[in-house]
Amino acid sequence: MRPIVEVAKDLGLDPESIIPYGKYKAKIPLEAMRKNGKRGKLVVVTGITPTPAGEGKTTITVGLAQGFGRLGESVLATLREPSLGPIFGIKGGGTGGGKSLVEPQDEVNIHFTGDAHAVGSAHNLLAALTDNVVQRGQIPGFLPSGITWRRVTDVEDRALRTIVTGVGGSANAPVRESGFDIVAASEIMAVLALASSLEDLRERLGKIVVGMTDDGKPVTAEDVSAVGSMMSLLRYAIQPNLVQTTEGQPVIVHAGPFGNIAHGCSSVMGDLIGLGYADYVLTEAGFGADLGFEKFMHIKARFNCLEPSAAVIVASVRALKSHGGVARRELDSPNEEAVEKGMPNLTHLIGMIKSFGLPVVVAMNNFPTDTKAETAIVKRRCEEAGAFAAIESRVFVEGGAGGEDLARAVMDATRGEDPKISYAYPEDAGIQDKVLALAQKVYNADDVAWAPAARRQLRRYEELGWGGLPVCMAKTHLSLSHNPRLRGLPSGYTFEVSDVRASVGAGFIYPIAGNIMTMPGLPGSPRALDVDAKGNILGL
Repeated sequence: MRPIVEVAKDLGLDPESIIPYGKYKAKIPLEAMRKNGKRGKLVVVTGITPTPAGEGKTTITVGLAQGFGRLGESVLATLREPSLGPIFGIKGGGTGGGKSLVEPQDEVNIHFTGDAHAVGSAHNLLAALTDNVVQRGQIPGFLPSGITWRRVTDVEDRALRTIVTGVGGSANAPVRESGFDIVAASEIMAVLALASSLEDLRERLGKIVVGMTDDGKPVTAEDVSAVGSMMSLLRYAIQPNLVQTTEGQPVIVHAGPFGNIAHGCSSVMGDLIGLGYADYVLTEAGFGADLGFEKFMHIKARFNCLEPSAAVIVASVRALKSHGGVARRELDSPNEEAVEKGMPNLTHLIGMIKSFGLPVVVAMNNFPTDTKAETAIVKRRCEEAGAFAAIESRVFVEGGAGGEDLARAVMDATRGEDPKISYAYPEDAGIQDKVLALAQKVYNADDVAWAPAARRQLRRYEELGWGGLPVCMAKTHLSLSHNPRLRGLPSGYTFEVSDVRASVGAGFIYPIAGNIMTMPGLPGSPRALDVDAKGNILGL
């Protein structure tokens, strides 16, 4: 690895201004943002609907940055910070793979610069301050039953999904039923990713709703006098983190909200700073395009002048065969028919991204078992669907050399004037109209069915003045629909909304479709990590 001060210097950052955390990672102070200077091209990297076969979105993003670097271009990638829960669960590390990694991968995956811990501390401090206000009766009508703010931990611990707090006598009150979510599901994590300054962070934190009084009035973090204390814990966490790829290109890894229950994007600050220094900024949007890309456009880009110049959608022959009905154990066998059957998921998402006005480059993540005939099907069908290009990527095995063709295609797609963006719904549309637009244009549904309780809650939010907020759909990432068992391109169905909640601090309403888990559980065989005699982490 290169010393991080050298990476910063090559990017154009003053090495004296960054805040090193050891030799290979650093914080970038907010003052480094160039408000009226250089403005690079922003490219959003997304993917098809995820499958157990794996698509490799982060690996492609890192390898694409290395491909740009090999072509002599000024480039920077912006990624979310991995969550500890999935690292010790099924997923493992979140820093790419093969010869296309974010380094130092062990530190990025484990603890990093402490941002996730700061978010968890701020979140749980708010919970404690809220309980204290209720225990002391400081807000009239605010009772234990009115508290909605749960606690968080960064471990996948299903035993904490539903708990009772305050047992053991009046000194431990208030007694109430509650639970834990994972840190990546915290509204504070979503707030951190969307904040554009310290003052914006303060304003968003103050709007967080922690409960309701018995007459239906919202109680906020400002009301329980928690904002200043939370700011003291988050003042450094808002500063983006600078690291590097395997081949030395700069990477900003900052904030990590989940894509199925939050907006799934890295920080606004990271993108804004990057655009002031690099000609090309590659920003990743979590999970498939029906979640990460859509939310990037409607929640992150729309309100922060971050409209991209192009999009890259990642797919693999293996994943398309999975969408075509092939079992995981049979994915290595040639199956052109299954590729054809799985292609509608990819072609639909190409069309959806194009409907926003963006050129789409398909990155075909190459696996050793791919046949020429299978790859030819994907290329042909992508071109027929209107993709700007469909390029094979071999960045896992070859690093930047395997991403040069993809980098050239992305540069070609971004030449000329920036595209005119067209959104799926107008800003001032009602929540039901926004959800219907997403269901029909993104999820390929015919209609939306709202549970009675969801309709009642939605009317209440509209009465409180929250009806104009954008929609952040909470649904499964394993299907375009609300049903994880429906692979490929579901059609002719009704999208079912079971509940609706508000993240007023983050600035969105999140309807819930299907059964969404905010605290994952560990698998039968959790990922086993270890440390060798020299202190190196094994098993990431």
